[in-house]
Amino acid sequence: MTGDLPALALDWHRDGRRVALATVVETWGSAPRPVGSQLVIDGQGAMEGSVSGGCVEGAVITEALEALEDGKPRLLDYGVSDDDAFAVGLACGGRIRVLVDPVGPVLSEDLLVDLVEARAARRPVALVADLESGTRHLAPAGDYPDRFRMDRSGVEEDGRTFVAVHNPPLRMIVVGAVHIAQALLPMARACGYDPVLVDPRPAFAAEARFPGATIREDWPDEALAAIGLDPRACVVTLTHDPKLDDPAIMAALRSDVFYLGCLGSTRTHSKRVARLTEAGFSKAEIARIHAPVGLDIGARSPAEIAVSIMAEVTERLRRA
Repeated sequence: MTGDLPALALDWHRDGRRVALATVVETWGSAPRPVGSQLVIDGQGAMEGSVSGGCVEGAVITEALEALEDGKPRLLDYGVSDDDAFAVGLACGGRIRVLVDPVGPVLSEDLLVDLVEARAARRPVALVADLESGTRHLAPAGDYPDRFRMDRSGVEEDGRTFVAVHNPPLRMIVVGAVHIAQALLPMARACGYDPVLVDPRPAFAAEARFPGATIREDWPDEALAAIGLDPRACVVTLTHDPKLDDPAIMAALRSDVFYLGCLGSTRTHSKRVARLTEAGFSKAEIARIHAPVGLDIGARSPAEIAVSIMAEVTERLRRA
């Protein structure tokens, strides 16, 4: 899921704003947003997030405001077969079901706190909703291993149990505060990643060059050890300097990151392979490296190269 909407819902609730959390539970056809997408709505109609890319948000907000009045959940169904299909914006096809939970009466504050804390601790957890009885509870990832492996929320075969998968947020660790990184970090953030920039050179890793970015000025091996690498992380090295890139590459190869990409020509990569081989890495381990980094789209400018990198990372994530 993109963004920390459960945390936002909790903040709004604690601020005294009546809040509802809407979640896409099922889709068919050309539905614009995937299952698990969320929208937070307060009692004044303010909203953050999306359940349809704008198609049915207005109708969902209306239902959410009514749910906040009576304290009852809503299970909404929108599709082209409905009389109001054109009114809600699904004339292009598709169908979606949206669950609306008022925070407090249905989705308790304690449950929401536990969910937010699990997400902050990068602990995978499922929010399970019984669509018939209205009960809500958290469950460990081990209860739904296939869903967490595929990062796929959905309704179970019983037709009444909705499992919202909350995997740790995706992370992109970028080594090298170069021009490509200036374009890549905002793209990664827009795609739902928590990007971290690593570069021990203060002149390069200046906040003025990367406003709002999380920057680690440690040496890459130290930074990656402190950050921690897991299957929800990817690593991109951009410095061309073996003193900086190689320690990060070695750390990534020893981990289970889902993607490792390294900037450099074929000749540069051949030298890199020789160094890694001498350091004891096998052919199979070295073959995990995507080099030259990015899809071959003919990119030239730093921004175009960043696009190619983001595309390859996405391809690896979604087609693995």
